[in-house]
Amino acid sequence: MPNLIIRFYEELNDFLPKEMRKRDIEVPFNDRRSVKDVIESMGVPHVEVDIILVNGASVDFSYIVNDNDRISVFPVFGLLDIPGVTRLTLSPLEDTRFVLDVHLRKLARSMRLLGFDADYEDDRDDDTLSVIAAAENRILLTCDRRLLMRKIITRGIIIRSRDPRQQIIEVIRRLRLRNLVNPISRCVECNGLIRDADISSPEFSLIKADIPRGVLSWCTEYKICGSCGKIYWQGSHYDQLVVKVKNILNSLDTDRKKRRVKKQV
Repeated sequence: MPNLIIRFYEELNDFLPKEMRKRDIEVPFNDRRSVKDVIESMGVPHVEVDIILVNGASVDFSYIVNDNDRISVFPVFGLLDIPGVTRLTLSPLEDTRFVLDVHLRKLARSMRLLGFDADYEDDRDDDTLSVIAAAENRILLTCDRRLLMRKIITRGIIIRSRDPRQQIIEVIRRLRLRNLVNPISRCVECNGLIRDADISSPEFSLIKADIPRGVLSWCTEYKICGSCGKIYWQGSHYDQLVVKVKNILNSLDTDRKKRRVKKQV
């Protein structure tokens, strides 16, 4: 029976049993198989893969494996700089729209708070999520690796952490989105864009009834969501959002410093 040797790098090892991590794995096969089929049969979603080298040469997912092939599989959005390779995923910097599964409500709100287009509803099944991700070219964020193995899905990552406070750090770090953060530019409720409200406009006269009289007595600057009409002003709730943004950004910067120190060591 023919055999191949495959090795997974960096965070792709998270999907493997401990005894298979960070080592060469011998895989027997007895039929015609693509390298994509081999990779996913080992529990690694194809959308988490960015570069595949077979015997030192770059290939795509359609490559048909051969006896004695040596395969190296590298993660998506990695820090690799290898000339002449086929990148299998689109850089998130080219399109940073997301869709999130039903288990990631808090992550969706945090992403919106930082200004990212994060499409979320709490009643979507896997079929609906798959169609949205494919049709709108959104990066699918999920905790379900089987969902990311669907052929229709071309961009996505597994959220490893179960801590909502760490999930936003994980996404921004892995996709290198720190420079794209634009706090409080989207509505945390509906994902719509927030804009300044002109207090002298007819529009504002229509929404004044939704603002407490005490706030109207001192506040002259408001923002409004262009989609759902939610009104924002710099009160206690707004201040809490600002503090949350600062905490997230501070955690990101601390995490980056720790990783630099670890790399130097």
